[in-house]
Amino acid sequence: MELTQAKVDDLLAELGPGDGYMYLPRELNRHDLTDLIADRYGAPRTLVLDGFTDPTVDDSRGAALLVPFADRAVTIRAWAYGDQWVGTGTARDAEGIERPVLVVAHREVPEPSAVVPEEGVDWMERLIRITGWTQPAQRPDVDWAETESRLGTALPSDYKRMVETFGAGAFDAYLDLNQEPWTDLRDDGLLIWAGTEHEDLYCWRADGDDPDHWPVVVRSFDNGDIPFDCRTAEFVCHVLTDPHHPFTMALWFDTHWFMNYRDR
Repeated sequence: MELTQAKVDDLLAELGPGDGYMYLPRELNRHDLTDLIADRYGAPRTLVLDGFTDPTVDDSRGAALLVPFADRAVTIRAWAYGDQWVGTGTARDAEGIERPVLVVAHREVPEPSAVVPEEGVDWMERLIRITGWTQPAQRPDVDWAETESRLGTALPSDYKRMVETFGAGAFDAYLDLNQEPWTDLRDDGLLIWAGTEHEDLYCWRADGDDPDHWPVVVRSFDNGDIPFDCRTAEFVCHVLTDPHHPFTMALWFDTHWFMNYRDR
């Protein structure tokens, strides 16, 4: 079986939206399957390793994925995505043979909790922690002087740190970080610093001489503008973790990551 994202789609569709599992051919590379699913849903949590179940596993951490295998699970890794748990790894079948498995189970989406406003936060440092980023800076030598001269404006300092740190890629494989702002909406007073697969454009309202005070504006796919009174890195942190945010990813993922395009 050749593993591709399209094949993963087929397997998940075969399992359906509810609870289900399947044993896969023994020759299938379970690490490739784990990597493909991680490309979609980020870093997994380990429920079972070498036959030992993490004692902290409960309903809120994907315990439903282990039910079909009883004590036969060898290694199971899990992801939360919206109202579904997705798991893969290996388990012993009825004949005691260890085989790759794919399993899904219903997930109760946690109720949103209140978000307390915070002051004095280094939002870039928080973004690095949220995404578990441990790689060295991807673009430490960006010539911002040349870029800003060509654009005719200075740029927000946290955005420049974001590009230098993460480089080309997307947060949660969804929020695509522009390596320099797009100017398509300049006539509307907007510079575009990111976008999403839903065709929303994340911009700044480029008013005033201090770009560190430019507010974020989302130009939605239907051309509506939604302003946010915050800076770039703070906005991304809220999108990833705040379940109340109108563009939240927190209701879909419980871990967050940055997909670096150069590693693919």
